[in-house]
Amino acid sequence: MTYGLVLSGGGVRGIAHLGVIKALDEIGIRPSAISGTSAGAIVGTMYAHGYSPDDILKIILKTKFLYAVRPSLSFTGLLSMEAMEKILKEYLPDDFSNLKIPITIGTTDLKHGKTVFFSRGELIKPILASACIPVIFKPVEIEGVKYIDGGILNNLPVDPLLRKCDKIIGVHTNPISNNFTGSNAKNILERTMLMAISGNTKQNAAHCDYYIEPPELGGYTGMDISKAEELFEIGYRYTKENINIFSHQ
Repeated sequence: MTYGLVLSGGGVRGIAHLGVIKALDEIGIRPSAISGTSAGAIVGTMYAHGYSPDDILKIILKTKFLYAVRPSLSFTGLLSMEAMEKILKEYLPDDFSNLKIPITIGTTDLKHGKTVFFSRGELIKPILASACIPVIFKPVEIEGVKYIDGGILNNLPVDPLLRKCDKIIGVHTNPISNNFTGSNAKNILERTMLMAISGNTKQNAAHCDYYIEPPELGGYTGMDISKAEELFEIGYRYTKENINIFSHQ
């Protein structure tokens, strides 16, 4: 049985992917292929390179990785992704071919308004592009084309794994909570983006044999930087509590 693993975007909430992966590891489910976007691309690539979920969490905490990608909505100008690039280069190889598990990374072509997948060649630039939050960060240019966050058009990139694996596991870390107060501009912007991408997520979820979406994540924002360990635990606990879904198909 071969498994494909699809990892959504979700900002800081994407750390929950690590908890999910740890729970899957413990029951012997290891993907033969991964597809991810934004936070899912970062987490998925590190896992594909051979780091364990616990190791990845330690790296995130040690390097203060989350502060390198923290949005700063000052509107004084677009931010660069140099800090994130520096960290990725320290822990990841420079080419897709050096990964232990093949991964496909989803991005959005800003000019043509379409999803573009990367799965070969230079590794770091596609990851940066996939996590490039529009309006906040400068678009990432690859071979003359400007790219932004892959989750904008396809936040659950199941497409690359269709008909390539026996079973597909989709993990979504962007549930939309009903408890929204709209207290500040950052929260309103994030809420708007979540609603905008929810349609394509639901459509793609229908192609997954197993779908994991911890509802508790709805109580966190994609910018809750100090909650990394909590988010990891939520993903782990929810998957362990629902592990029986893997024996029903």
